[in-house]
Amino acid sequence: MHAPYVSPKLATFSTAYNDAPPRDLGKRYSEEGEFLPEPGNTVVCHLIEGSKTQNAIIKARQRLIDMPEATTHLAFTPISSLHMTVFQGIIEYRRKWPYWPKEMSESSSIAEMTSFYLDRLHGFPKLPAFEMQVTSVTPYGLGMTGATPEDNRVVAEWRDAFADAFGYRHPNHEIYEFHITFAYGRRWFEPECLPAWQLMLDDCLRELRSEAPVIEMRPPAFCEFRDMKHFEELIVFEAL
Repeated sequence: MHAPYVSPKLATFSTAYNDAPPRDLGKRYSEEGEFLPEPGNTVVCHLIEGSKTQNAIIKARQRLIDMPEATTHLAFTPISSLHMTVFQGIIEYRRKWPYWPKEMSESSSIAEMTSFYLDRLHGFPKLPAFEMQVTSVTPYGLGMTGATPEDNRVVAEWRDAFADAFGYRHPNHEIYEFHITFAYGRRWFEPECLPAWQLMLDDCLRELRSEAPVIEMRPPAFCEFRDMKHFEELIVFEAL
């Protein structure tokens, strides 16, 4: 009899693959799942309120919440915060280049940095629109890629333009994996529970790709945040 299937990707969420606690535990959120202060700014596309996409994604998110291990192993962000990051802005705990622009002091306040970027981004060029699709579902959320090769090219153009405006490129700039976060890990999963998760996640992916083959999102927006629960739009970048 064959062992229940667990993908290599899902297996990385297990205690068998991890000795240290999840990376952001104690910094972004507590062991109890409460989100901690972590101010910064970023560029994201929020979901369109009331859209078919939002409804499908909320349904998928609820299926994760309903799993037996979810309430003890994951810290879920609010539905209102669901978004896809287009470009990572600055954040309190990353204050060195290439996560922070060289022309600004590393001791600048987050408010000063947001004001600096508000001035700089008002001249941001208009770029073509792009569409995204879901390619994977994990315990942490959705993996995304362009709906077509041209969409991949265009979203990369947006990222390059933001990198010029922000004054840095993260080391993973060229290979950044787009995603919509549902939750962060509070603890790793025991291997024996993962086959049930695999079945549920595979089913979620099939449903999402059927119900929302293209993910409806608002245009990219420069946002400020105090923690991972809310991203306030300050500038919306309308596409061509």
